[in-house]
Amino acid sequence: MILLQTTRDGFELLFNGRKLLAHSAAHPLLEYGTGRAVWWGKHAAFKTRDSAVGMKKAGAFILLPVQDGVQQLEFPGFGRMTFCERDGRLHLGFCTEDAGLNRLRLRLCASVAERVYGCGEQYSFFNLRGRKVPLISAEQGLGRGINPVRLAADLVAGAGGTRFSTYFALPVFVTSSLLSCCCRTTAWCAFDFRHRHYHELNFRELPTEIVLDTADSMPELVGRLSDFTGRQPRLPDWAFEGLILGAQGGTVEALRKLKAVQAAGADVQGLWIQDWEGRRQTGFGSQLFWNWQADESLYPGLKQTIDSLRASGVRVLGYINHFLALDGPLYAEAARQGYLVKKDDKSDYIIQTAGFPAALVDLTNPAAWAWLKQVIKDNMIALGLAGWMADFGEYLPMDAVLASGESPETAHNIYPVLWAKLNREAVEESGQAADLLFFSRSGHLDSQRYAQSFWAGDQMVDWSRDDGLASVIPAALSLGLCGIGHFHSDIGGYTSLAWAKRSPELLLRWTELSAFTPIMRSHESNRPALNAQFWDSPELLTQAARYSRIHTALAAYSRSLADEYQERGLPLMRPLFLHYPQEEECWKQGYTWLYGPDLLVAPVLKPGRKQHRVYLPEDDWVHLWTGRVYRGGWQSVPAPLGSIPVFYRMASEWKDLFAALAEL
Repeated sequence: MILLQTTRDGFELLFNGRKLLAHSAAHPLLEYGTGRAVWWGKHAAFKTRDSAVGMKKAGAFILLPVQDGVQQLEFPGFGRMTFCERDGRLHLGFCTEDAGLNRLRLRLCASVAERVYGCGEQYSFFNLRGRKVPLISAEQGLGRGINPVRLAADLVAGAGGTRFSTYFALPVFVTSSLLSCCCRTTAWCAFDFRHRHYHELNFRELPTEIVLDTADSMPELVGRLSDFTGRQPRLPDWAFEGLILGAQGGTVEALRKLKAVQAAGADVQGLWIQDWEGRRQTGFGSQLFWNWQADESLYPGLKQTIDSLRASGVRVLGYINHFLALDGPLYAEAARQGYLVKKDDKSDYIIQTAGFPAALVDLTNPAAWAWLKQVIKDNMIALGLAGWMADFGEYLPMDAVLASGESPETAHNIYPVLWAKLNREAVEESGQAADLLFFSRSGHLDSQRYAQSFWAGDQMVDWSRDDGLASVIPAALSLGLCGIGHFHSDIGGYTSLAWAKRSPELLLRWTELSAFTPIMRSHESNRPALNAQFWDSPELLTQAARYSRIHTALAAYSRSLADEYQERGLPLMRPLFLHYPQEEECWKQGYTWLYGPDLLVAPVLKPGRKQHRVYLPEDDWVHLWTGRVYRGGWQSVPAPLGSIPVFYRMASEWKDLFAALAEL
């Protein structure tokens, strides 16, 4: 219920008995103005500042009559703000007759103790209170945060990341006071949570609408948010079972690696050969060829190999993105047909990626859309691939020229949505939507309606909090609170540099973690020869096989969580406070998660550790490997290699299944 109360020189808006908006001369609700953005940076590591901004504070207002249930407030000099209740949510709208007005700041009421979570995929911080969070789909960058890797990447290539660089930026958040906020906008925006009594939302275009919601519990709030934003399509059943093994190097090499892992007793459901279309060696490492046709020299008779493996119970997955390498035949065809993103001079926009140049297919061009979708159907689905990594989405330059005529500044965040939608259409039109799996890296509002899973992107092959193993956990939890149910990461990470090499210990710890996520998929990295791989030692093979069997044994439980996500909107990986909100400590835990309501996972995130300190909510918890019962609070538990700290609720209906995991 909406209640608007006028005050001496302003008003307060209450929704469901809670004050959400307030306006006065001293503390205006709105500021507005005009501005021009300046962009720089390379390799989609976007950096920006606003130039010639003139902001004005909203002052006097006129309360207009309610029309069709919509209340209107007029602010002279700005325009109108509307609000109404639909489906139990508060919808705010904005309109102006000033065509040049393109900047807006809005303040939402907040409490001093309020915590904030979400804003898409956030790797460095789980609770965003006290932070200003810029929101643009971008490369996470090399060496996120403040460290020598980032400084070197910026100096050499302009490609360093920040602690807020993210592939999947979402203008969506929830708070500990049980408020959700979803802003319909596609331009750059920044949410400032540093103020004691309000949250400031900064926009570089007037948002289409801002939707606020409240609930009586966090599960209800997250579920209602997911109801509004949309849910991911179901994962195929096989995705919950065992390992999707990343292997490459041609038919002989890929099959050799597969057989080695299988011989160790692994349950391998998928063989992910990302170089099915060829590869090249660059200064960045072993990279793919980016021409979406099977490479018969590397994989002769690939369809026969795929069919043979499928008959043995192993599906083959591939890789694609929306770029085309200049030395491939598909680029020549797309360039001839005018299917590529352009520059101002109408030439193809050639982008220097990490290692080689490529052109970007213009997804706003209906003919280009249909062409690339047919490439997927003819060259991948008809080949027999059971799925693929749908990479990139975040690279559209801010000075590009699109067939649709849209400004690249407002189309940029739409691009990953279009890319996911194109892949989804190809899957559905093939008639194999129930069995095919594609997973996306970048996203924005509505991406989740199309992509079955998101993965965490290109982490460093190290233990760093901002860019390594640890970073994938707050990323998963933040996305989950925004309505994203299915998430996973590259086992072992991806980005390796001359001095940054994956150790066997890191690979094993990442493997342990991944068994308790919806999808368990490995990656060789961009420099396979320098990094530890499963087939390097008997110990790694043994543990990879063991955890693949654990993942399979959890499949029935995982599917029940996936069903719950479809019904209630709750993610499979959950923060502790989702089920234990009464405990202050649970709101602080960003590196421990609940896999559903009954499994608590507390991975080891530093090298050389044999004990691990973990917080358990007040409940009866059974240590998975020893069977010892813990009541709650801070506990020190054994955590040797191969024994990730995991606990299950003693009262769980799945306790017999969980207890049997220790025997695998």
